[in-house]
Amino acid sequence: MKKILLLSVLLISITIFGQSFEGTVTWSVKYDVTDPAKKAEMEKAQKTASDPANQAKMKQLQEQMDKPEMKAMMDANPQMKAQMEKAMKMMQGGQDPMSAAMPQTVTVKIKGASSVSKIEGGMMGGSETLYDGDKKQSYLINRTAKTYTVMNATGNHGPGADSVQRKVTKTGETMKILDYTCTKYLVEITNAKGTTLNQVFWTSTEVKGMDMSSLARQRMGSGQAFYYEGMTGMPLRIEMAMPQMNMIMEVTAIKKESLPAADFTVPPDFTESKGFGK
Repeated sequence: MKKILLLSVLLISITIFGQSFEGTVTWSVKYDVTDPAKKAEMEKAQKTASDPANQAKMKQLQEQMDKPEMKAMMDANPQMKAQMEKAMKMMQGGQDPMSAAMPQTVTVKIKGASSVSKIEGGMMGGSETLYDGDKKQSYLINRTAKTYTVMNATGNHGPGADSVQRKVTKTGETMKILDYTCTKYLVEITNAKGTTLNQVFWTSTEVKGMDMSSLARQRMGSGQAFYYEGMTGMPLRIEMAMPQMNMIMEVTAIKKESLPAADFTVPPDFTESKGFGK
């Protein structure tokens, strides 16, 4: 769950500096499990989920959920109903829990300094994160339950931010992504404990209307940044080395289009739901 929320915040941080850009950006998200023990665990979980006996149990559970009294209970709680249906669908599909929980694509709508990101796939599939550029505030939107949750501001520095060492190296390597020429940057992050994490950014200066300079000042709680001083251009591909797995995010579509202002505000009939980031 923490990695999924980080993905949402990362995409918001990349897109809120759209400036004159207006349109839709679509990202694909791919994972490569590097830890042998975790890979074996995932294969075992997938085999268990695909077992005919377990599939039969899932069918019985689905029949229970289809009973009138259970349906009435679920209809009274749309958020729980959506989560249960999503979990049932993933288990019936024979997916291992880890793979099923992770998002596959993210679509981001951008209008000036505001953005809305929608995750597809995984446990948070269908969820939306709204950044209202006028109010400088982020919200988690649940359209099924008609609720919104205020997300705490990240701030420029978090605990341990000053003790984190960052080394950014611009390389001479380039590649084309969607016909945009991208330059490769290597980022090495070393925390106070001496643990080193590596990232690769492929950025392009050819995406008009994107000003990323302010992004270098943003920090997560660990002191890690979403963008680094010494870079130029918009990231179109980000490779992140994480414990047990690597994650690759890459832009698959950039569409400039006029979008309604109403898409970038919390709907007036939505009620606030407490709890996130509190």
